Amino acid sequence: MKQFFVSVLGALAGIWISVFLFGLLGIIMIGVMAATSASDNTMVTVDSNSVLRITLSGEITDRKQPVNIMNELTGDKPKQYPLNMMIAAIEHAAEDDDIDGIFLDCAGISAGMAQLQALRQALVRFKESGKWIYAYADTYSQGDYFVATAADSIFINPIGMADIHGLSSTTLYFKDMLDKIGVDVQVVKVGTYKSAVEPFMLNQSSEANTRQQQAYLGNIWNEIAGKIAEGRGVDTAAVNSWADSFTFSLETSELAARHIVDRTMYRHETNRILVDATRLEEDDDPRMVDILDYATILSSKKNHGDKTIAVLYAVGDITESGNDGITSDRLVPQILDLAEESDIDGLILRVNSGGGSAYASEQIWEALEQFKSLTGKPYYVSMGDVAASGGYYISCGADRIYAEPVTLTGSIGIFGLIPDAHRLLNDKIGVHTSTVATNRGQFPGLLNAMTPDQRNAMQSYVDRGYELFVKRCAEGRGVSVDSIKAIAEGRVWDGLTASRIGLVDRLGGLDMALADMAAELDAADNYKIKEYPDLKFKWWEEVLNMSSNMKASVVETELGQYAPLYRMARECGHLSALQCRMEYITIH
Repeated sequence: MKQFFVSVLGALAGIWISVFLFGLLGIIMIGVMAATSASDNTMVTVDSNSVLRITLSGEITDRKQPVNIMNELTGDKPKQYPLNMMIAAIEHAAEDDDIDGIFLDCAGISAGMAQLQALRQALVRFKESGKWIYAYADTYSQGDYFVATAADSIFINPIGMADIHGLSSTTLYFKDMLDKIGVDVQVVKVGTYKSAVEPFMLNQSSEANTRQQQAYLGNIWNEIAGKIAEGRGVDTAAVNSWADSFTFSLETSELAARHIVDRTMYRHETNRILVDATRLEEDDDPRMVDILDYATILSSKKNHGDKTIAVLYAVGDITESGNDGITSDRLVPQILDLAEESDIDGLILRVNSGGGSAYASEQIWEALEQFKSLTGKPYYVSMGDVAASGGYYISCGADRIYAEPVTLTGSIGIFGLIPDAHRLLNDKIGVHTSTVATNRGQFPGLLNAMTPDQRNAMQSYVDRGYELFVKRCAEGRGVSVDSIKAIAEGRVWDGLTASRIGLVDRLGGLDMALADMAAELDAADNYKIKEYPDLKFKWWEEVLNMSSNMKASVVETELGQYAPLYRMARECGHLSALQCRMEYITIH
C-alpha cells in the first residue's frame, strides 16, 4: 500500500510539473506572439518632405519569413528585408508626394546576386520619377556598392572602406578526408558538367567544371560591372581596374579621386545633405521613414482589385518531406488546392532552389501540369538567385519563365551517391559484416561496394531519370529532346545566356512577371496578390521542433565559418537515391 501511495504521489507530482512547464511555455508563447504582433502593427505616419530609408544590413529574403521562436526567445533575431515588400515600397514611393527621395544606409547586406540586381533595378526606376537617391556607408561591401551605384551620390566615412573585387566561387572537396576515414562514395551520374558529385570524387575542380564556372562567373560579373560603370559614368575597363586594385586598402581620398565615391563625410554630416534636399529648416532633423514600416502601411492598403494573382514561393532544397525547404508532400497539395480556387486568376511560381530529390521534383512538376490542364489559367515562373537542376525541373512547364541576368539556372542532369563504408568498418574500427540473401537484386547499401551488376542497374536507373528530365524540359519549352540535350549535360548557365539558348523567356524579376500576367488578364492596375504558402505562426510545430532547432543552432554557432560544411554533411545523410541538384558553391 505504501508503494501504491508513493507511485500515485509521484505521478501527481509529474503531472503538476508538466502543467507548470506547459503553462510557463504558454506564457512565453503568448509573449512572443504579442511582441511580434505589436511590432507588426506599429503605427507609422509619413509626413511631407520625408526620406525613405533603406538600411542595407541583415539579410534580404524573397518574402517575409515566419516567426522563429528560438530567435525570439534568445534575442538572436537577424534583421530580414523581404524583397517583394521592398520593391513594392520603392515603386509606391516614386509616386508618393510625401517622399522626396531615398537614403541608402549601407552596412553589409547579405543577399544573392539576383536579389541585389532586382533591388537596384527598382531604385533605377525610382530615379526616373525625378526624385533623388543618396548612399552612405562606413564600409561598402561589394553587394552594398553594387546597389549604391544606382544613387545620385555616394558618400563614405573619411576612414571608411570600399571592397570591389569581382567574383569568385569556392567549393570544398572531401576525397582525401574520405580516403583517410575509409569511406568511398560511389557515383553514378549523367552529365559531363554535373559537378555536384565532384567534392566526393576529386580534390579539385575538374576541367569541365572549371570551364563552366569561368563562363557563368564571367558573364555575371560583366553584367554587374556594366551596371556599376553605368551608374558611375565610367567604362567597364575602369570598374575592372578597381576590382584588380585591392580597393579595400585604398585611402578614401583615392576612392574619391578614382570616382568610386563622390565625397567623404561623417555620418552625422549626411543629415545636413538630407535636410537641404527635403527643403526643411536648418535646425530640423531629416524625416526618415524605414522601408519596412512604409511597406507595412502599403500592404494594409493595396490588396484590392478585380483579378487575383497567386504567388507561390518555392525556396530551398527539394525533398519529399520535412520541415524546411521545398517538400513535395506539402507543395503538391498546395498546388492542387490552388487549382480548385475559383478566385485565383493566374499563378506565378517563385523559385529559388538549387534542386534536390528527382522524385520530389517530378511530383511537383506533375502537380503544376495538373494546375494548367484543370484551370487553363496562365502559369509563369519567376526565378530568383538560383533555379537550377531540380529548380529548373519544376519550372520548365511554365507558360513563361523569367530570370535575372545573374540568375543561375539550367544544370539539367542527374546523379546518385552511394557511400561505401566497408573500409571504415573493417580496417578502421574492426567491424565486419556477413549477409545472407535469397536473391541478388538488392539495392546498393552502405556496408559493401557495389557489384558490377548493381552498378549497371544504378546507371540504368540514373539514365532513365535523366531521359525523363530532358523530356520534361523539351515538352515544357516546346523544342526537341536533342536540342535540350545539347545544352543539358548538367551545365549551369547564367540567366543572360539561358535566355539566349531558350531556357528562359524574359529577363526580369517578379515585378515584371506580375506586370505581364496582369496585362494578360486585362488587369494592368487592377489586380491583387495572394502569397502562398500561408505563413501563419503555428506555435505547436515550433515547440515540437525546438529541440532539434536548438541543437542545430548551437552546433552552427560553434562551427562559425565551417557551418555550411556541417549542413552539407547533414543533408547528404538524408539524400534520396536520385538527385537533381547543382553543386554547393559560395560566390564571393
